[in-house]
Amino acid sequence: MTYPRSFSHIGLTVPDIEKAYKFYTEVMGWYTVMEPTEIIEDESPVGVMCKDVFGKGWEKLWIAHLSTADKVGIELFQFPENEGSGNDFTYQKTGIFHYCVQDPDLEGLLGKIVDYGGKQKMPVRYYYPDEKPYRMVYCEDPFGNLVEIYSHSYEMTYSDTP
Repeated sequence: MTYPRSFSHIGLTVPDIEKAYKFYTEVMGWYTVMEPTEIIEDESPVGVMCKDVFGKGWEKLWIAHLSTADKVGIELFQFPENEGSGNDFTYQKTGIFHYCVQDPDLEGLLGKIVDYGGKQKMPVRYYYPDEKPYRMVYCEDPFGNLVEIYSHSYEMTYSDTP
């Protein structure tokens, strides 16, 4: 029998790790596990591991490790030759579509994201306007990553429980 695995972490590439670190700790409130650190391409265990993932010639990168309130890890990466997202979201493209956070003060978090340079992508919507007070909205963080915000947990939003 297959059992459900827990979610460990997600890696996000950002154009400015210091700005991203500040955003994710101050706006999202995520805990610091490791502050932004430079990693260089060398024969150290971390250097070799990165070479396995990125191939030869990546030279250096910056990484920071954060954690959400429910212990999901967030790895932030900055590479010297980062390319911006360029507002090129296409829902048909395979890959990570978005990440979702939940906050009962959905509108407050949305406001903070916009104040830090993010963008609101749609109006706040109610999932079940006549049955439940559950709200959602899509926005972009200041780095072009698509973020969905739920007012209630995933399980509560999709369950039959009012």
